[in-house]
Amino acid sequence: MDANLTKLGGSLLVPSVQELAKEPITEVPSRYVHSDQDHPFIHADLGSPLLQVPVIDLSKLSSSNDSLESELEKLHVACRAWGFFQLINHGVSRSLLEEVKSEIQEFFKLPMAEKKMFWQEEGDLEGFGQSFVVSEEQKLDWNDRFYMVSLPRHLRNPRLFPMLPSPFRDVLDKYSLELRDLAMKILLLMAKALKMDTKDVIELFDGGRQSLRMNYYPPCPRPELVMGVTPHSDATALTILLEVNEMEGLQIKKEGKWVPVKPLPNAFVVNVGDILEIVTNGTYRSIEHRATVNSMRERLSFATFYGPKLEEEMGPAPSLITPDKPALFRRIGVADYLKGYFSRELQGKSYLDAMRKIQGEKKGN
Repeated sequence: MDANLTKLGGSLLVPSVQELAKEPITEVPSRYVHSDQDHPFIHADLGSPLLQVPVIDLSKLSSSNDSLESELEKLHVACRAWGFFQLINHGVSRSLLEEVKSEIQEFFKLPMAEKKMFWQEEGDLEGFGQSFVVSEEQKLDWNDRFYMVSLPRHLRNPRLFPMLPSPFRDVLDKYSLELRDLAMKILLLMAKALKMDTKDVIELFDGGRQSLRMNYYPPCPRPELVMGVTPHSDATALTILLEVNEMEGLQIKKEGKWVPVKPLPNAFVVNVGDILEIVTNGTYRSIEHRATVNSMRERLSFATFYGPKLEEEMGPAPSLITPDKPALFRRIGVADYLKGYFSRELQGKSYLDAMRKIQGEKKGN
């Protein structure tokens, strides 16, 4: 594949927050102070039953009885109204999940000298570091991330995935394949719920691009001043998140309020990304979310992003465009879309808004 197609962007190099947090600091360096954000601990009333992220049972969606239709409707409502859900009985073995969690924790414990082998290179997105850092003045997030492309295998960076310590490399390889199959299963179920042509999903997503991001959020002496991750929506089609040490921190924006997601044991937190909002012509919505940190304990999470094949062009699925609901988004090459996304700071859903068709634009332009 053309190297220009796979090179989707870069980010300025930044210091390790994990190393910074090891120092006995009492004040947060100014570059990490986010004075422009809502307070991390102002959120919706947790007691409200209306503001709990929906829970979807995949085993019911794999059955052939009445529970299939009712669970499919629950999935449809979750994607339309929330853009987020927790997935239980997903079929990925508990033993594999425990192996993945354990290996990620060990990976972040590696000495800095060993981590340097996997550090981001100037102008690259993959490796240890942060994404979306485009200027020296920009505020930084209170986390370290390890990001890399995992599938298709020929897109793997030769200095990253193949060089991971064993057995971590083998565990991740197995996990990435299982998560690819799970993502396709979810996307096909969504197509069924939308009454969308299955062919639209298979042509765009079968053999699609998958990437992995491990997140480490160290404790912070003033957690109310920082952001673990700045509010944003994901560029991809689907994000499947594994909470590694089951610490809360993820919050989603619902009805103008930040709602904490309390992770269920052995569940995945799944969310709709911008690409899926485009493909479903706005029916399923990507939702702004952020990560907060605390002063007592680190949080680790592991996101798997699944999207279309890089060489494809995307836009609203042809089977979802009708005279009553014309295309809301323009068509664009997948690689071009991602290059645009990775060249900017994270700012809510501003990039997706740039993909919308101009009101009154002539059909076919």
